[in-house]
Amino acid sequence: MPNKDIAQFTHVPDPDHPGWYTWHLADDTRFQPVVMGPMLVRPEGENCARTRMFPQLHHSNARGSIHGGVTMSLIDIALFATMATVVGGDAPRSMTLDLNTQFIGAGQLGSPIDAVSEILRETGRLLFLRGKVEQDGVLIAAYSATIRKPSK
Repeated sequence: MPNKDIAQFTHVPDPDHPGWYTWHLADDTRFQPVVMGPMLVRPEGENCARTRMFPQLHHSNARGSIHGGVTMSLIDIALFATMATVVGGDAPRSMTLDLNTQFIGAGQLGSPIDAVSEILRETGRLLFLRGKVEQDGVLIAAYSATIRKPSK
């Protein structure tokens, strides 16, 4: 029997963004919809997916750039959006084991910011990924991560 406490995602074609799919928690009171806002995902190539967010003023730091915590949240969410998009894994029941991030630049308000994630390897219980965060062709961050899939 499914755990009713596990939030489910709406992952359907987005009518306003052809080629993109929604990546939205059905429960609007959880972290992603409340803090991050609307997000989209689309497959790119054989083992990759691009996850997009639309930065707003509340995503900024005191300098007016996108807050580093928001960038890391985008990355973490993108790992699971990529998992679901590329291999169809059980994203709501999976967890991040590690996430290494190198900040390279600062994201700005007013333009979408994307996390492009690539699955490097999948084992029975683990998924190894790497990626980059970019905005208008400018590199913001690079990352690598491991996801643990749920027990059967």
